[in-house]
Amino acid sequence: MSDAMNALPLLLQGALVTLVLSLVSMVNGLVLGLVAALSRLSRNTALSHIASAYVSAIRGTPLLVQLFLWYYALPQVGITLAPFSAAIIGLSVNVGAYLAESFRAAIQSVDRGQFEASYSLGMTHGATLRRIILPQSIRTALPTIGNSFIGLVKDSSLVSVITVRELLANGQLTIARTFQALPILLEVAVIYWLLCQAFSTGQGWLERRTARHVRAA
Repeated sequence: MSDAMNALPLLLQGALVTLVLSLVSMVNGLVLGLVAALSRLSRNTALSHIASAYVSAIRGTPLLVQLFLWYYALPQVGITLAPFSAAIIGLSVNVGAYLAESFRAAIQSVDRGQFEASYSLGMTHGATLRRIILPQSIRTALPTIGNSFIGLVKDSSLVSVITVRELLANGQLTIARTFQALPILLEVAVIYWLLCQAFSTGQGWLERRTARHVRAA
């Protein structure tokens, strides 16, 4: 028990890295996902095919393989990334592909009549998306976005294989020093659980708040 308590500061330091990785990757993933979703729905065939290929390739391969490609394979073609940068890129590109499908489904769920009504009022396609369609789509996709973020927090543990000192990696270092695998891994698991519970609570609050605004409208 004393080893687990002594390890807590190092594990919390790793948890902070996990949190930063998850937040930055999620923001990047939201941008990538929205761009990919709009590209897939675009009338530009080439753009739609490129976005579809991106989503298919990322969703069809394991995140661990993708991380290895970013960190270990790119140096063979002259591109070397720092571990943290490779982790951010890998996680962002991965979650972006899944969010693209969430955004695409949410956009397609909006009644097409709203597009036609906006055009009849003289609004451009871009203005219609920005002011009418996307706000509704984001509300619809909010539960999936929240679940993707919680999944991302857990998936970030995989970046320990490319030497990023996040929560799991610091736990492994502590185990190597103390030989106390059970208490340390339980402590790591509890920290992950607390992080996910906190974000799950925030997700629920945000969903209730947006639902209240919709009912009020």
